[in-house]
Amino acid sequence: MNADHDPGALAARLPLRLDIDGGVPLAELTAAVNGVCQQAEDRTHSVVVLWLPTSSFDPKGWPGEISIQDANRWERAVRRLERLAAASIAVVSGACGGPALDLLLATDYRIATAELRLLLPVNDGHVWPGMAVHRLVNQVGVARARQLLVGGHDISAQQALDIGLVDELSSAASDALRAAASRLGRISGKELAIRRQLVLEAPATSFEDALGTHLAACDRELRRLHGRGEPDEERSARTGDR
Repeated sequence: MNADHDPGALAARLPLRLDIDGGVPLAELTAAVNGVCQQAEDRTHSVVVLWLPTSSFDPKGWPGEISIQDANRWERAVRRLERLAAASIAVVSGACGGPALDLLLATDYRIATAELRLLLPVNDGHVWPGMAVHRLVNQVGVARARQLLVGGHDISAQQALDIGLVDELSSAASDALRAAASRLGRISGKELAIRRQLVLEAPATSFEDALGTHLAACDRELRRLHGRGEPDEERSARTGDR
């Protein structure tokens, strides 16, 4: 059967969708994120779409009554999403804070409506010191992150676009999503994961330490371009030593 007419093949190419409800317990959110990650890991060239709608949940009440073990499991789930071979897209509108903000900062491409307001979770005047702080520093720099953390102000959609926390503002989010999913679907996979990892590690890695990893990635790309397949571990190790 032609893959274009095979229902199973067609379904495998459709984006995986996860709707995030910030009002549910953290354990349920963690399970939901791990669930969609597992589905993505069982596919090739998949795209994960996270819908982060406006919620009656108060993002500044994050994280609520949880244990440190709950926080650890949540952070590991978000990190799992961030490191998928699948491309990830977030569609966000209205107030976005707490778990929605964590997930937004872990995605590859971010589409927002003009109503977006990013809210840093604050309890008794103190910002929640989760990994969203780490990602903010990596993504907008120390100075800008310091201003956001100390100021404690909401971030408007235009401000989020200007500083790179979202990639696109759209009044037709569904249309923007279809275009982004089509574009990212063509590059989703192990090659995207390798390049994403290089980007994520760059701020904390010296040139000398990063050189071997980048050369190994270049060797892999040269082999792909010339149809020679993936390098074996031994060759990658030798390349990394040069």
